[in-house]
Amino acid sequence: MSEHRFSISQITTVTQSFADDLDAYLAAGAAGIGIWEMKLACDSLGQFRVSGLEAAAAVPAVPSILPLPLIEGPADPAERVEAIRAGIRRLAPFEPACVLFLTGPGDDRETILEGLRAIGDEGRRCGVRVALEPVQREFAHYWTIVSSLAEAAELVEEAKADVGLMYDVWHLWREPVEEIERYRERIHGVHLADWRQPTRNTNDRVLPGDGVVELGPILEALRWEGLLDLEIFSDADLPGSLWKEPPRELAARGLEQLRGAVSSASA
Repeated sequence: MSEHRFSISQITTVTQSFADDLDAYLAAGAAGIGIWEMKLACDSLGQFRVSGLEAAAAVPAVPSILPLPLIEGPADPAERVEAIRAGIRRLAPFEPACVLFLTGPGDDRETILEGLRAIGDEGRRCGVRVALEPVQREFAHYWTIVSSLAEAAELVEEAKADVGLMYDVWHLWREPVEEIERYRERIHGVHLADWRQPTRNTNDRVLPGDGVVELGPILEALRWEGLLDLEIFSDADLPGSLWKEPPRELAARGLEQLRGAVSSASA
């Protein structure tokens, strides 16, 4: 397998601008950036192209088919799906590894299936892979109806949608590694963070190596040759929150620890 390459998802440095993220990630030695549509400005594409960074998994400004209780956005799922489709079109020139999205929580399965088909169709029209992200079970009621690769794949198959899968270590580290092997070819992006023990809420990730995730078996099963994308959600109201750190310093420290954790796990 080729040498691992690393990127940083922009939510990690949530308070910085797009331009400041590019500068910080380059200074940290990243090969890529996980773009969040909410950070884009009119000159972002030009800045991105000058930077030489690659685009890892991207996130649309409206990230789910059904409404999310913790994030503001349209209440109407049809408006949300159209916003995701518009996000795919806006993100396409950056050539991301994929554009990810969530189902959102709720019982309206038919609306989710229709949304999956529409999002898959938009991705195909734009030449951009799209990926459904499962969310770990403890906090799934805020985000999703699927909490494993198998559940996500089953939903996509039911919809007959042109949609891949997103693998997030923080969400799926407790799921069987056999699932990774089964669905490996359908995975379009990989996020990494570590699990704090105990975890205090849905936004309480720690940097790789600072938690309890055993990364070796996961990386071995993934055989991932794309960007390994550091993605940190935190809660600034909690003691020890990573979002309290200066963003530029967090990017540098985060990438250093990601490199170290992956190196140790691959040894």
